[in-house]
Amino acid sequence: MHEKHTVKDWMMDLVVFVDPDQSAYEILSIMRRRYINSVLVRKSENNPDYGIITSRDISDKIVADNQNPKELTVKDIMSSPVVSVKQNLSIRECAKVMREKHIHHLPVIDDNGLIVGMVSASDFLLIAEAMGTNFKDRSLS
Repeated sequence: MHEKHTVKDWMMDLVVFVDPDQSAYEILSIMRRRYINSVLVRKSENNPDYGIITSRDISDKIVADNQNPKELTVKDIMSSPVVSVKQNLSIRECAKVMREKHIHHLPVIDDNGLIVGMVSASDFLLIAEAMGTNFKDRSLS
């Protein structure tokens, strides 16, 4: 019986992309309406790398700094370039990357470097629960 051990097996494949020049205020609305904690920022002429905005960016760069989100753009608050993992990486190695880099949202790329999914810290609740169901068979070594 094949157990699910790769990032591709556990990633969310619905990824929301936003534009770097969009208003930060618009992004807040998108995140709230869709009940998501992160959005990815598209590459553009002025933005050569993918970016990411997470709920932590909202907390740190808007709320804690007392900034008006209507006066900020996505570029102002995003983190870029993003740390990403390949879809065939083991879920255990993925967890190690997240721990070492102190990140909670990790885009997943295919062999062409295109983002095809996202793994977030909350996904590991299900992964850990699956491991506990029958640890000997499901350990991720």
